[in-house]
Amino acid sequence: MDISWLGHSCFRLKGKQATVITDPYPPDLGYSLGKPTAGIVTISHDHSDHSYIQGIDGDPHLINGPGEYELSDVLIIGTATCHDKEGGKKKGKNTVYLIELDEISVCHLGDLGHVLTAEQVEEIGDVDILLLPVGGVYTINASMAAAVVRQLEPKVVIPMHYKTPALNWELEPVERFLKEIGAKEVQSQVKLSLNKSNLPSSTQVILLDYQH
Repeated sequence: MDISWLGHSCFRLKGKQATVITDPYPPDLGYSLGKPTAGIVTISHDHSDHSYIQGIDGDPHLINGPGEYELSDVLIIGTATCHDKEGGKKKGKNTVYLIELDEISVCHLGDLGHVLTAEQVEEIGDVDILLLPVGGVYTINASMAAAVVRQLEPKVVIPMHYKTPALNWELEPVERFLKEIGAKEVQSQVKLSLNKSNLPSSTQVILLDYQH
């Protein structure tokens, strides 16, 4: 599987049988999404910076909410969570997706606004790769993000939804999370290519360069 970060909370997961894109965003966010092609698009919640489905080519299947889905040999399980600490009263609901692709489980947390409950951790299950918001303001912050990593114990953590030179919004920088979790000398890379046999044995933080 190849994982590319397209900016913000948007990733391309390219497997042998299918390509999944998460949380596409509109042009005014600052990043350049282009017009990527996918067979499946997941939407964690309906805010404009996470649900720009018209930015994706290929007439994809849209997954937008909790439940269990199976498309093109891809199993996707959506778990109901909230966008804030007040049960969704301020910012509404959020769906966490566990995406099983090429025998690897990728968990996309969307705009998670709270540390997970024990029930949510159990429902999400085993996570190989965690796509984790770390920028605070609209989502969990650095310390809460580190707590979620401890809850889910993934093999790989890829931060998302933080301040970059391209982003027009104010979020916290990724360095706060790296310090919080004790990750030192993390080198960024263009994309991540993994299979079941070369997953790290202990949790590793990887930074991806956003694709222009």
